[in-house]
Amino acid sequence: MKAFIRNTITKIIELEAKLVLRKYRPKIIAITGSVGKTGTKDAVFAVLGEALVARKSVKSFNSEIGLPLTILNCENAWSNPFLWIKNIFVGLTLWLTRVHYPKWLVLEIGADKPGDIAHATSWVHPDVAIITRFGEVPVHVQFFKSPEEVFEEKANLAKALRPTGMLILNADDERVLALKDRTKAKVITYGTNSSAMFRATNIQIMYVRSHQAHKVPTGMTFKLEYDGNVFPVVMNGVIGEQSVYSALAALATGVYLKLNIIDMIDRLSKYQSPAGRMRLIPGIKGTMIIDDTYNSSPVAAMAAVTALSHIDTNGKRILVLGDMLELGKFTMDEHIKLGTLVGSFADVLIAVGPRAKYIIQGAIENDMSEKNIMEFDDSRLAGKYLETIINDGDVILVKGSQGVRMERAVEEIMAHPEEAEHVLVRQDEEWKKR
Repeated sequence: MKAFIRNTITKIIELEAKLVLRKYRPKIIAITGSVGKTGTKDAVFAVLGEALVARKSVKSFNSEIGLPLTILNCENAWSNPFLWIKNIFVGLTLWLTRVHYPKWLVLEIGADKPGDIAHATSWVHPDVAIITRFGEVPVHVQFFKSPEEVFEEKANLAKALRPTGMLILNADDERVLALKDRTKAKVITYGTNSSAMFRATNIQIMYVRSHQAHKVPTGMTFKLEYDGNVFPVVMNGVIGEQSVYSALAALATGVYLKLNIIDMIDRLSKYQSPAGRMRLIPGIKGTMIIDDTYNSSPVAAMAAVTALSHIDTNGKRILVLGDMLELGKFTMDEHIKLGTLVGSFADVLIAVGPRAKYIIQGAIENDMSEKNIMEFDDSRLAGKYLETIINDGDVILVKGSQGVRMERAVEEIMAHPEEAEHVLVRQDEEWKKR
């Protein structure tokens, strides 16, 4: 019965979203990929929001129900029937009356299972489509026959693009770049290689000194090369190459829409990355936390660990890594690969969850000392242990799949835990009950 009610509500909300799109005809910027969807969506909105009347997906609303909720500007009602009735009423009001509706929608479109994007693009037709990045083993691959099937599912977004639209592709991912041959629309590319139309060079980490004179990361800078010009870009409070990719995609989108590039770069300098996505959070005892706790997949985890390896600090580099879920037959090998990278530079490894034992295996095989490795079943206990070993200047990366709830470890060592509700992921009451 619950499944029947849920499916009925989903169909009603989706129907209302379709009717609203037909009535108001907003321009749509749609984003997909296996890594960086939410960060890119938020960066695009950061550079467009003040210049255009726009709305973005809330948090990571990219699912079968999340997409229509964004279009209707409604919240997830979870298991509250009264809120679902309210959402349905809001949808009817939007359709039956005339309101001030956004001229642009910035939508994140994900694929948890086969057919998700094919279904979404049967009624959402983007004017701009951004494809971020894929990995050899993408998230949710357990529910697909192969990684190639995941890619083909998400490639449906490029096929759905209006012929008069713009396809914006990550030029550093060969499979993504090849999508330019699957559309009649114009194509813009971004990345770090020389072929990218919007290219990032001279990527550097910014630092400040802690009260004991240790170096602590505060953000990133890079130079944007575009159309024969070079522009300096500053991104505060975030770390890692994916943040650069998100900025490049946002700037490419804005240039296509004829916005002023200097104004957009200024907005990016004030932009704060989404919660749980390589966000820098001050920790206790003069430490810095890299909070990447929203979710995890092999390509995202490798990128996050690589980002930590590039940080120049005279403190410890500590990794707190939880299970990567929904990898199916790739589970053991991908955790071992991650551990092998960890073992090449980490001072301390804290593994959380039953699958994380394979991260430990990989680290030990790459000569990491067992005395510097700890294992926990619970993320909060891992955080409490962290309190006892961290010191001024230490940089701590925390990452894991949603189900491992690694944000709880971050909360234990935040310098300002009273800000957790506004800084960390999954702080809704519904999540806290789980």
